[in-house]
This record gives sequence, C-alpha cells and structure tokens, in this order.
Amino acid sequence: MRVLHTSDWHVGRTFHGHSTLDALGTVLDALVDVVREREVDVVAVAGDVFDSATPSADAFRVLGAALRGIRSAGAELVITSGNHDSPARLGFQSEFAAFGGVHIITQPAAHATPVTIAGRDGVSVDFYGIPYLEPALIRHLWPDETLRTQADALRFAMGNVRAAAQESDHRSVVLSHCFAAGGAAESSDAERDLSAGGLDVVPLSAFDGVDYAALGHIHGRATLADHVRYSGAPLHYSFSEAGKPRGAWLVELSASGSAVVEWVGLPVPRALAVLTGTLDELLADPALERHEDEWVSAVLTDNTRPLDAMRKLQRRFPHCANLVHRPANVAVDEAAGYRERVRKDVPDAELIGSFLSFVRNGEGPSAAEAELIAELVDERTRAGAAR
Repeated sequence: MRVLHTSDWHVGRTFHGHSTLDALGTVLDALVDVVREREVDVVAVAGDVFDSATPSADAFRVLGAALRGIRSAGAELVITSGNHDSPARLGFQSEFAAFGGVHIITQPAAHATPVTIAGRDGVSVDFYGIPYLEPALIRHLWPDETLRTQADALRFAMGNVRAAAQESDHRSVVLSHCFAAGGAAESSDAERDLSAGGLDVVPLSAFDGVDYAALGHIHGRATLADHVRYSGAPLHYSFSEAGKPRGAWLVELSASGSAVVEWVGLPVPRALAVLTGTLDELLADPALERHEDEWVSAVLTDNTRPLDAMRKLQRRFPHCANLVHRPANVAVDEAAGYRERVRKDVPDAELIGSFLSFVRNGEGPSAAEAELIAELVDERTRAGAAR
C-alpha cells in the first residue's frame, strides 16, 4: 500500500494580511497530481486541516475541492483534527463521509478503533487517528488515568493503539498532531504553542510499536526516526520557513518489513526571501532583482528608521509584506549617558542633541538640524526673558 503523509494544511490562514486560499489550492492540486501519478492508495492528513475553529465558506470550498480531487485520483483519505481545528465542524457528518472513502477522526475516544483499508497485493493497513488531545478536555473520559500533559495523553493513547495493533495481523499507521522530542524537528514562527507555558513535548518513545507514525504540527519536514516523521505544511506560512522544502512523505508498506519512505516535493507558488541592508542598498542592489516577484521581509540596518520605507520597498518588491528595523550601530551606553545629561545642568541645545543621538542609535543632529535647534532655543530664551 502507498500512503501519502501530509499535514498542517491550515486552510484559511492569512500571510501578513494576504489570503493564501488560491496559493494553497494550487499546491493541493499538485498533491492530487502526485496521488494520481504515484498511484497512492491513502492520503493521511495529520491535523490542522483548517487554521480556525470557525472556517469560512471559502475555506470549506478549498477543502472540498481537494478532497474531491484526491478521491477522483483513486485514493481514500484518513484525516484527524489538530489544535486549530474544531472537532465538531471538521467531523460533521463524518459517518456519511466514510462511505465515500473520506475517514475523519475527531473524537478522542475513537483513537484505538482503526480504519482498515485494503491495499494492493493483499496488504491491509489499520489507520489509527489520534485527534489533538487537550488533557483538560479529555480527563473526564478516563477518570482513572493521569492525564496532566500532552505526554501523558499520548502515552495513554499509544498504549491503547499498541494493544489493538497486537491483536491484528495488518500493518499499522498512526496519525498524531503534537510536538514530539528527538531527531531534527524544527519549529517556526507559524506554529502556535500547544500549552499556556510553552510547547508540551511528547517523547519519541511514545510512538514505538507501529509501522509508521505520521505526525503533524511542525511546519518543516523532519525525520525523528525511520518510522516517525513530520511532513510539514504544504505552503509557507512564516518567513522563518523561508528555504524549507514543501512536500509530503510517500510511504510504501508491504506485507512485512520496514516501511520504504520517499520525499515528494510540491511546488512553491511564491518563494520567500529575507533581505537585510540599508534601505538604499535594498532599493539599488542589482543582485536582488531575482527577489522582485517573491514575498519579501526587509530587515533595514539604517541607524535611523527611514521615512515611508514600506512604500518605497514595495515599488521594487510589490510583495514586500514585512518590515523590521534593526540598526547596524547600537549605542550600548547611550542610555546611561543621556540620563546623566538630563540630571546635570546642560545647555538646552546640547540636551536636545543628546536626545536625538539617543533615539537615533548614536546619530546626532545634522548641521541644518543643529542650526534650527539653536535658533529655536534662542527664540525660547528671549521669549522667557521678555515675560
């Protein structure tokens, strides 16, 4: 059986205020092509199908088109809910969807009840879908269990999955949405914490005992073990993901032996670039021409924040979506020096010059500014003397 492991579609997410629906639709169309060309039997989607618990009508439209495309290409689907999904909305009419080959698992208590799908050459696979398990919301289901953390919840769920798998002579695949420790998993700014105090880490050992663990939540692909992997998101959702490949894992399961896993790339509708330099450098450097049609995050190193920088950047880079001011020269001791000047009897013109130097990271007033400051201070002094 051939299984395509994907996750974190985040249908409906915006990118710095821009809709991603059309771009994601393009990528999911390419995923349908992979299903057809590689004769995929099952597409496993490991959580965060939607970006919001209240997805829009357009988000449902994009999801519906992807599901229809995958089914028409010949594959069934097994889908679980992530921390962004509403289990009730994603799982609405899931019993009816299963008759059409779309198996949606959003109920925590269903994690040890497999969806069994027959593949080619007599190979059948049990798919165990573990929806995102929030300990505070599931403790009442198993009052005799200690379920304080995600690690507790996943150990418990995987214990039940292993027990069920041992009773079956089928191959086994588990889908889970969590942050697992071990290997080379890399997070990004687009992933949101799973707990109030930070990421609730699940040990890699929790996923022992199955043939393949299809994980979701991390937006970059990662291999924690040969049989435990993150596919990452199919689209870039943060500039911290710039340069990370987009795609899915193609997993081939035979009647026995280890799973054979291959990375299948997906297209990037618009690449991401993080450009660093002064405003003048970014506007004039001919080497940056190749980034003019990309999403751009500009890191400006000017000592003084340039006026109207975003508008000027967007003339050259129409898709500049983010601007950060990170001065190259930072006056480390300037704050203390400025405080000392305020406390002392310093002439007003010098005090104003010190303030400008403070807020401009060491760059004091220009000659014209110094002349204007002296004129204003002198005018104020004369006005005060005339009272």
